[in-house]
Amino acid sequence: MDNLRQVIEAFIFAAETPLSLDRLTTLTEQPRGQVKQTVESLLSDYQPAGRGFYLAEVAGGYQFRTVEGMGPWLKQLAKDRATRLSRAALETLAIIAYRQPATRAEVEFLRGVDSGGVMKTLLDKNLLRILGKKDVPGRPLMYGTSRHFLELFGLRDLKDLPTLKEFTALDPEMIEAEPLEPAQLEDKN
Repeated sequence: MDNLRQVIEAFIFAAETPLSLDRLTTLTEQPRGQVKQTVESLLSDYQPAGRGFYLAEVAGGYQFRTVEGMGPWLKQLAKDRATRLSRAALETLAIIAYRQPATRAEVEFLRGVDSGGVMKTLLDKNLLRILGKKDVPGRPLMYGTSRHFLELFGLRDLKDLPTLKEFTALDPEMIEAEPLEPAQLEDKN
């Protein structure tokens, strides 16, 4: 295919979610090695230097993202769709992200409060997903984070989450800061 580069660029640009290498290979009907080489070339070409966006590898795929510092400008565009996460939602997400699969009872034990409403909201926002039922009496549902969670926080996979050691190195003032909006989270990437 003579225009493979343009086709891959167009697929990534038009997609609402990150496209995996396997998905791009299927869409282009080209050999995986050739698609991978083209994507690597695009990653190199779309480095953020001098541009308002770049190509990023997130959530197991590839997606165009805005560079740091564009948040205030993009806020004007995204005023209608801004999603705020409460402290309770962020706590619940963090517990599930680090301990998944986790049951509602495990989350509530760690938080010390009822978390049913928060977990329902996170499910509605597609940040959590149901992984199945735990093989214990009562067969409670087990929860895990979704691909949308990875996208929102700019993570390739769960291994990109900060470690406990990285948390202890954080500035105490930063830990007490107000919850961030997704546009602010993207600025941190």
